[in-house]
Amino acid sequence: MAKAKILLAEDDVNLGSVLRQYLDAKGYEVDLCLDGEDAFKTFMENEYDLCILDVMMPKKDGFTLAKDIRRINSKIPIIFLTVRSMNEDVLKGFEIGADDYITKPFNMEELLMRIEAILRRTGRLTESKQTVFQIGKYTFDSVRQTLKIGDKVRKLTTKENELLKLLASNMNEVVERNYALKLVWGDDSFFNARSMDVYITKLRKYLADDPSVKIINVHSVGFKLITNAEE
Repeated sequence: MAKAKILLAEDDVNLGSVLRQYLDAKGYEVDLCLDGEDAFKTFMENEYDLCILDVMMPKKDGFTLAKDIRRINSKIPIIFLTVRSMNEDVLKGFEIGADDYITKPFNMEELLMRIEAILRRTGRLTESKQTVFQIGKYTFDSVRQTLKIGDKVRKLTTKENELLKLLASNMNEVVERNYALKLVWGDDSFFNARSMDVYITKLRKYLADDPSVKIINVHSVGFKLITNAEE
């Protein structure tokens, strides 16, 4: 499956550039437009999987842009970005057909989770088809839920399996804590956060037979599964 393509309409050049770079690093293809008219022109010339629209933009505001887009494509997911959080704005956004609404300033990870939740629901998320992973000297089979090193085979529980697959799919890259909680546990409550820490400790023990493999904490961000490829 090709990368999901996102139309980002944001008149703040700095925020728009940062968002585009962040989403690009997360595997999305992003077109950035700095006003509503340019965004609509760009939308008409390309096919997108999702639109992220700033409400307050020159030439054409986000609500008007969304209405124009909806006339062309009634099903494409739309997320509104705004500095305002007034109830009437939120209601107006959902009346137009917004799939989500996020108020500035916002956490990039939170926006990413909302994007992925929408794309997963609409079947547009690029999912990893890989099921067998080489983790140092270990072979991890996410279908059989087994972790093997030499003649030693360990059967994993469903949660252990899902968490390890998430880490292995992002080998040597940071997996955000909240993203892992939402994906594997369903929400990021305190109880689930403590539960995930227990599972991380278990996975570290399971991987202890190969010293080149480590799950490290990235302070205040999340976890990273590393091999000798990156220390």
